[in-house]
Amino acid sequence: MLRFAGHNFQPLPSGALFWPEERVLIVADLHLEKLSSFAPRGQLLPPYDTGMTLARLGADLLRTGAETVVALGDSFHRDAGASTLPARDRAVLEMLTGRARWLWLSGNHDPAPHALGGECLSYLAFGDLLFEHEPRRGQAGLVAGHLHPSARVHINGRSTRRPCFVNDRRLLLLPAYGASTGTLNILSAPFAGLFDFASLEVTMLGRDRTYAVSPRRLVGG
Repeated sequence: MLRFAGHNFQPLPSGALFWPEERVLIVADLHLEKLSSFAPRGQLLPPYDTGMTLARLGADLLRTGAETVVALGDSFHRDAGASTLPARDRAVLEMLTGRARWLWLSGNHDPAPHALGGECLSYLAFGDLLFEHEPRRGQAGLVAGHLHPSARVHINGRSTRRPCFVNDRRLLLLPAYGASTGTLNILSAPFAGLFDFASLEVTMLGRDRTYAVSPRRLVGG
């Protein structure tokens, strides 16, 4: 269990965060239609990432029984992705948005509202928590995405880098959920100044579970 801002959350190995008290499933940076977005530039990549991401999301909805989904922005790799979904993926998304209340927050990749079910918002205030796409220091109870956090640790003489949840009791960042997303080490420059390192809590994604990691074991790279 992950404790943040007085609430208990369940970090899932998929990268989603479940809030049992409110029956809310939170995901960041789906980046749907990312691989298909390269086609106009002549890069023809297998466009299977959207289907894989939606299948994972459907499994998490079933597993948790969530009644609300909060998507923390960059749900689509570009605004146009909302209108270029293949029929099969669109049908799956319609099924998922019909299964729970769906709140789409705008991101830097997808700032425009769309009409794919649910509500499109710029941010969400939920009790004493604030949900936005981009993180910022100084706002207590902020849950965000955008930076695709990962952590690298040395275990038994070997180095392992995995996506992670990271928080300092004021700011909580989720890992990117999308099947085609990359990661950034939380010790790298984009994270500088965001967290109080003395209060840092890191939860790495494993194959079938998540792992709390001491900040003292973190390494760069």
